[in-house]
Amino acid sequence: MDRMEQDKLTWRKDLLKRIFILAWPAMLEQTLQTVVQYADSAMVGQMGAAASAAVGLSSPVNWLVNAPMFAMGVGFLACISRSLGAKDEETARTAAMQSVFAAVVMGLGLMILTLAVSPFLPGWLHADAEIYATAARYFFIVSLPMLFRSATIIFSSCLRAAGDTRTPMRVSLLMNLTNICFNALLIFPTGTVRLGSFILPGAGLGVEGAAIATALSYLVSGTLMFLALMRSPALSLKGQKLKLNTAVMGQCVRIGMPAVFTRISVCLGHVVFLSQVSGLGTIPLAAHSLALTAEEAVYLPGFGMQAAASTLAGNAAGEGDEAFLRGVTRACTAVAVAIMTVLGGLMFLFAEPLLSIFTPDEQVIAAGASVLRIVAVVEPIYAVAIILEGVFNGVGDTRAPFYFNLFTMWGIRIVSTALCLHVFHLGLNAVWCCMGADNVTRAILFVIRYGRGKWKKAFHQPA
Repeated sequence: MDRMEQDKLTWRKDLLKRIFILAWPAMLEQTLQTVVQYADSAMVGQMGAAASAAVGLSSPVNWLVNAPMFAMGVGFLACISRSLGAKDEETARTAAMQSVFAAVVMGLGLMILTLAVSPFLPGWLHADAEIYATAARYFFIVSLPMLFRSATIIFSSCLRAAGDTRTPMRVSLLMNLTNICFNALLIFPTGTVRLGSFILPGAGLGVEGAAIATALSYLVSGTLMFLALMRSPALSLKGQKLKLNTAVMGQCVRIGMPAVFTRISVCLGHVVFLSQVSGLGTIPLAAHSLALTAEEAVYLPGFGMQAAASTLAGNAAGEGDEAFLRGVTRACTAVAVAIMTVLGGLMFLFAEPLLSIFTPDEQVIAAGASVLRIVAVVEPIYAVAIILEGVFNGVGDTRAPFYFNLFTMWGIRIVSTALCLHVFHLGLNAVWCCMGADNVTRAILFVIRYGRGKWKKAFHQPA
């Protein structure tokens, strides 16, 4: 082996090591989140299909509410990772301080908005009368700690940008354990949950108990994430004055705003998508909601890999190292595709046992298993879209993801679902085929843009 080949081999090993160091905590965090989400859904599912439908009704709306916070997190991630890549620690720390302003403003603003609309939300989503009041109360309660939810989401992006993926993982673990413990105490009446010979006391609050448990878990995570940001070696807020820096905030907003529109358009599409499904009735809605939860086990590890890809892409942009960026993209895509192919295959083979974790209702299990097998086929292609979107966000190319997501969500998923349900009078399987078509088209558009190299304009802009 000559010197050049040895250098290439060493470079690849170093690249894989950097990816692994960043990716494994993020992937473990997503995996743990999936496990806890499964436990959460299983607890609620024991109360019947109506309870699952009531909780599931608010899921896409919560995605919509979280959208601007996640999107602004993209802006701070890109700014901080590029600054650290360029060895500009002062700008990185200033951006971290600006994230506090963003978290407070967005948290308080979204709390006021969500509390105001909570009584009307089930009606807007065409919910059945049997779940209307329960769904409204659930959404109201989980919206109360919105400031802490905002802190959790935005500060975790800042820490990941600084290469610290372990702290968000630990906080997420504590958050989810808090959720499970309070679920056990608040959902069921005394005597329902046993730990060996010990009978766990219970409040018997049902769906409202699940909502309170979720709200308390956000209080814990938001507080811990703020403390972690204060202690971060790269981003510590200690000694900094709490003041607005319009130049740095403007840079974060400039990068983040297209991501905000992306997230909002996609999540609003999910809400409209759900409203179309809810018209099919309680059983299809429960099957749809639980299948979405089950699918998280397949794609959330891909989003863990996306976190590493975004951070390293931002570092590469700060360093001006295009070869490194291409290496990161290829390696992260290959790993994500491999993982989601394996997990998608397992989901296809064991769809019924997977759904039986959440509900004993045979009708819900049968309907949910059918749609899971449909989406399992496209999971490897979805992995490509996940990684490339993360790469584009990391280098600050956030406009293309907005246009692509807007087109595929509204031009393909929503329109084709409306045709399937209202023109051809098809059922839930057709709806999930439309969802699969959305994901495949999105991946194709991202691959075309990456291949043409149009992202280089954002890549070569100064940090």
